[in-house]
Formats: sequence, structure tokens, C-alpha cells
Amino acid sequence: MSLWCEQPERTTFPHPTDENRCIPKVDWTTLSAGLNHMEENRSTTVNEYERTPVPEPERKGWKSFLGMYAGEHTAGTEFMIGPLFLTAGVSAFDLIAGLIVGNFLAVLSWRYVCATVATEVRLTLYYKLEKICGRNLVTLYNLANGVLFCFLAGSMITVSATAVGIPFDMEMPRLDDTLPNGPLWIIIVIVIGAVISLVAAGGYNAVSRFANIASPWMVVIFMVCGIVALMQLKVASFEDFWNVWGKGSDPFPGQIKFTFWHVVFFAWFCNAAMHIGMADMSVFRYAKSPSAGWMTASGMYIGHFMAWISAALLYAVFLKSPEAVALLANGEAPPVSPGPMAYDAVGVAGLIVVVVAGWTTANPTIYRAGLAFQAIAPKTSTFTITLIAGAVATSAGIFPAFAMKLLGFVATYGFILAPVGAIVVFDHYFSKKAGVKPDYAESQQLNFNFAVLFAWLLSMMIFYGIAEFYGIFLSFLTLPAWFASGILFLIFSRLLQNKRRS
Repeated sequence: MSLWCEQPERTTFPHPTDENRCIPKVDWTTLSAGLNHMEENRSTTVNEYERTPVPEPERKGWKSFLGMYAGEHTAGTEFMIGPLFLTAGVSAFDLIAGLIVGNFLAVLSWRYVCATVATEVRLTLYYKLEKICGRNLVTLYNLANGVLFCFLAGSMITVSATAVGIPFDMEMPRLDDTLPNGPLWIIIVIVIGAVISLVAAGGYNAVSRFANIASPWMVVIFMVCGIVALMQLKVASFEDFWNVWGKGSDPFPGQIKFTFWHVVFFAWFCNAAMHIGMADMSVFRYAKSPSAGWMTASGMYIGHFMAWISAALLYAVFLKSPEAVALLANGEAPPVSPGPMAYDAVGVAGLIVVVVAGWTTANPTIYRAGLAFQAIAPKTSTFTITLIAGAVATSAGIFPAFAMKLLGFVATYGFILAPVGAIVVFDHYFSKKAGVKPDYAESQQLNFNFAVLFAWLLSMMIFYGIAEFYGIFLSFLTLPAWFASGILFLIFSRLLQNKRRS
């Protein structure tokens, strides 16, 4: 993620030829201390190589990416996504086999698309996009990115609120709730959002420190939750497990039925913005070789396999409770509340892990949203713009629909941003073969490359329209939209460049 820094205020001194010239008084003690401080901290100055390729001495081995991906993908979203699979009536075989296949396809996308291009280009996605489509169009991309980040962070604030509300005997939001269910819910969400926003506004170091402390512990708690849930379900063999969950069920009211293919494509493209959308170019540009892309498997099979299944098992326990049985008998969808589910499994530790899991996702997400917004208003301080992003995320968290519809939202998020990555890939590999000049905006000093905008919007509009008209799950159309965006980009670029040359 590209970092924006405020420029220091310039001090203007009278010109020596001025009639009333003066010599500013110098506080030599302060100046000396300042110079010593600069010298002591020179070795800690960080160069993010935001607009230059990462040099060879700064490149990292595969170990640098292993823990990062395991921690990033074992977080608050897992507490929501796992149970939502059950609300879609998925069978045990379809979920387990679908996750094995879909997560492997996601790893392949990181390894052979994102990491390969990243190690050949060595630039952030944002600077590479600027070279292709111009600064003003990158601003539009950042706006879309920032808003979607805020909505995702808001859903994680909702997750944390389900845990914080337990001591106050708060009514939990139901699966089909859109509006907040009372003032207590609003107050808790606002308090949590304020704390998370302040941590995010503290900068990358504060966000990173919080995540590094919490992530290893969360992985263990997720595993323990799954084991305890199996014990509560009285599962002692695979046959017992199959009897509890094996055949699946009809989807809950308002949900669509998930099959093996739904699980495969969701697991593959829930992070489409990161791999085929190329957002993780900014990470893998530091890799010594594209083989570092294989390390994403740690996140996929710890977070998007073990943690999703563990969270689903917690929900399976809740579905056997008298409250859930009564709701289903009345044709109502039981709530998906990570706080109560984790509390019933492992007590107070469960409440803590739900709160922390929500925070470890929302913190970096609000931080990234702030950086995206700052690209639009670069003169605004990072602290202020991050607080604004936090306010937007908190406002979204008040409405439970963002969390309760997380499967659909995450699919939409990937669908919107993935086609931009196709433009980077096609420009890098196929532009010269198609008679198109690569990095066209940079070479022609353009601020807005309409070929990119038309390719991005047209591919989204066509396939989103198909999904809506035929009722197709959006993740099924993410890959066709990606290819369409890349092909349309080459066609529009050739037309545009030929017109400018004539």
C-alpha cells in the first residue's frame, strides 16, 4: 500500500537585500540535539520504494511471507464466513472438498499471476497503475478501494460488538437484520469503532504491533474452538461427523443454496482483489523469487480452511440449541453471532478472541482505507484521514447487513477490483504483441487513460448484469470479467493510440 507523507512547512527568511534584513536567532542547543537525534535515527529510516523498483539487497526470502499470510487470513472475517456456509445449506463434503480445491486455485493465482508479475516489475500496484492509466484514474480506483475497505472493516466492528454486548445482555442481530436493533447496539459499535480507529490512526507500527501480538494466539483459539465444538456435538468418528452435518440442508430464509462449485469459486475469488486483482504486488515486489507466492498457502489452509470449518462447527452447535430450533420451526433464520458462539465453546477466552479477531481485521483495513482516501486528499494528515475512514467504517458497522451478508459482499468486492489487475497483467505481457505501447499514460504524460476506464467499467457492467438477470452467484463471473477487462483494454488501447498517432 502506497504511503503518503506530509511535506514539512517551509520557513521563509528575509532576503539579504531587504531593507530590514535580519539574522534569525539560532538556538544552538536545540539545533545540536536535533542533529544528534537525526544521526541516531538515520539507520531506522524506512524507504518503501514507492516509486522505484525494490533493489536486490532489500528483497526477502520465503520465510518473510509465511507468517504474514497465516496471520492476515486468520481473523475476524473467519468467524462470520464459516457459519454463513451453514446458512447456505452446504454439505460437509461440498465444504471440505470445495475449500481444498478453491484455496489451492487461490494459491496458484498468487504464485503464477501476482507474485510472477510483482517480481518482474518490482513496483507497487498503485505506481504501476499510474504509469498505465494516469494519476487521476488511480484516484478513482483508490476511492472505490477505500469505500469497500470501510465496509469490510465495518462488518468486523459488528463481529466484535457481538462479543462486547454479552455482559450487557444485548439482543443480537439476526441473519436477516438490516437496521440496528436498539440504542445499546449503536453505542457499543460506536465505542469499538472509536478505539479501533484511534489505533489505526496511530500508523503502521501500531497496527503491525497489535496484529503480531494477537495473530499466533488466535490461530490456537480457532483450533480449540473447533475441537470443543466437535466434543459438544459428540463427534468421536467421521461417521458421527457425517451424521451431524454430512448431507447439508435447505438454505435458511433469504440465503442461496451452496454447492461444491459455489464453495470452490468463493474460496478462489474471495481474495480476488489481492491475487488476480494484483493488490499484493505491493507485498511480493519484495520477494527474491516468485516462489514466495506459495507461502500464501499458510493463510488459505490455516485461515480459509481450518478457521472457517471451526467457526462453522461452532454454529452447528448453536443450531441444536432450543432457541435456534424454535426459530427454524417458525421459518425464521437464527442469528449468526460469533460472540455467543465462542463464549459457549471456550468461555471468556472465546469472547476475547472474537473481539481481538475483529480488531486485527478492522485495524489494518481502516489503515488501508485511510491511505486510499489520502491519495484523493494528499494534503490532509494521515491521522485525520484515517479517523475519517474509521468514522465511515463505524457507521457501516451499525448496520448488521454488512456482516450478515458477508459472503455476497466479499464476492462483490473481488468482482469489482479484480478487473483492474487484468489491465496490469495484459499490459505487462501482451501489449507489445497487440501493437499497444505499454505504460502509455507515463509515456504520453496522460492523467486519465480512457481505455482503462472503459475496459474496467464495461467488463463489470456486462457480467454484473448477467449475474443479476440470471441469478448467478457473482464469484462464478469474476474470472470471465477479468479476462474481458484485459482483452477490452488491449482493444481500446489500440484504437486510442492509433487515433492519437493519426
